[in-house]
Amino acid sequence: MDPQNVPPGADVPVIRIVIAEDQALVRRGAVLLLSMEPDMEVVGQACNGVEAVDLAQLLRPDVVLMDLHMPLKGGVAATREITRALPGTQVLVLTTLDDDDTVFDAVRAGAHAYLLKDAAEDELLETIRALRRGESRLTPQIARKVMDQFSRLAQASSAGPPAAAAGRSSEYALSQQLNEKEEKILELIAEGMSNRHIGQALFLAEGTIKNYVSRIMEKLHANTRTELAILSRKQRRAE
Repeated sequence: MDPQNVPPGADVPVIRIVIAEDQALVRRGAVLLLSMEPDMEVVGQACNGVEAVDLAQLLRPDVVLMDLHMPLKGGVAATREITRALPGTQVLVLTTLDDDDTVFDAVRAGAHAYLLKDAAEDELLETIRALRRGESRLTPQIARKVMDQFSRLAQASSAGPPAAAAGRSSEYALSQQLNEKEEKILELIAEGMSNRHIGQALFLAEGTIKNYVSRIMEKLHANTRTELAILSRKQRRAE
């Protein structure tokens, strides 16, 4: 539901957010921005990675805004711990770091979205709302970086022992592993759709879609829906 279209007096589902950012000025700016939205509430603030993990486990927020360059525990490690312990919490990386290795590591750690700090305010707010709906969001620039890293992994593994190369390269041969229904679901995941919306589109129960998604992730050796979306885009480029 778009909060701008909510009738006066109507209840707005609140998105509970933890901000993990070591720069106090940036953190306060984010708090001010999000607190102005009727459907968002900042429930916690962390100035390092250890605090981010502890607050997430204590407060169980819907979304964690995660900087990557933080003291005591880096954002990638914190993201990995949070997503493993709290599957209902979505991590949105908000950082200045855009080198290929960092982006790839964050996505592999479980980040559901990745934005740079020069992103527009509206883009940040819409990404938060998309995550709350169960969608994943990556800008084309960030998705390209991750796809390039997947390509490098595939090329490196193909140069190794034949058995290892065959096993690793099969991770990228999507059409050879998925049946028609799974391919369609993967396509809808790549479009950022949530399980509920995929179920509505395919006339299947949300629980059935969840089982399909788990099976697809297992077949493709993916850790998150974000990785599935990226692998799908990579396959489309190869066709």
